[in-house]
Amino acid sequence: MATLEGCHCRGAGSRNNNSILYNILKSDSLATTEEKHQHQHQHQHQHQHQHQQQHQQQTLHQFLHRTSSPSSSSISTSAASAPTSLRELRQQACSCGSTRRRGVLRSPQVTCKAASAVLVKTLRFVKNVPCFRELPEDDQLMLVRSGWAPLLVLGLAQDRVDFETTETAEPSMLQRILTGLPDRQSELPAGQSRGAAGVSLLDIQAIKAFLKKCWTLDISTKEYAYLKGAVLFNPDLEGLRCLHYIQSLRREAHQALNEHVRLIHREDTTRFAKLLIALSMLRAISPPVVAQLFFKPVIGAVNMEEVLLEMFYGK
Repeated sequence: MATLEGCHCRGAGSRNNNSILYNILKSDSLATTEEKHQHQHQHQHQHQHQHQQQHQQQTLHQFLHRTSSPSSSSISTSAASAPTSLRELRQQACSCGSTRRRGVLRSPQVTCKAASAVLVKTLRFVKNVPCFRELPEDDQLMLVRSGWAPLLVLGLAQDRVDFETTETAEPSMLQRILTGLPDRQSELPAGQSRGAAGVSLLDIQAIKAFLKKCWTLDISTKEYAYLKGAVLFNPDLEGLRCLHYIQSLRREAHQALNEHVRLIHREDTTRFAKLLIALSMLRAISPPVVAQLFFKPVIGAVNMEEVLLEMFYGK
């Protein structure tokens, strides 16, 4: 059972309230339609957060409308579907030069709106986890900065948000010399959005491979909850004040997931290992890539951390 021994956090209360099972599943953002009918009193709790959620959405929309979305009319080729492994991706990159190939969202306004809604739900989920609220603010901030991107991608998987991309080839060095194009993305002409340059196709395919993995496994609401707990409580960050407590919370999330899988999927002895593989795929996804793909097309040069701080702390 996770305890706050060795740090300056407030005690977590009763035995049941200390459990990662209780802390994670209590979040009303994870309630299914069936659970809502069985626990109607949770609607009152949700209503109390409605005004706060609207404020978060308004804050995000203010950022989203600061800059206009870059045009994608010059991009015509559909992005290739994801190969079965990252090794194949790297082999293809070496053989066909796809390290220079980049992709952008086919429908940025639609996809970015969906991603923004998932971000609001994700931050609300984090704030509703009692053992997270008991952490010092410095630790909370570190965990949010570290975990927002993988939690967002998990949310995309849970809400089954799919997206299409179009491909653009980055000019070769010879083409840059002959045409006088800037040598680096940082040297883009004034007024041209960085979001227009897109992200590497390898990174896009890694995200799509993770989504496909989750949908193939048909992950349940409770399994998503435990996975989010394992992602949120990241003890690998330097400078955490409640390091041992956060380590115990992650360990407890893994144990709870394992127990749930053994109880519900007794016939599938490899399911827990498959979920851990999905977690490893998720941790390989870069937060700057997530920000570039799903938010840069509409927020432009605005720092993603500014958006997170504004939404999470109201600063």
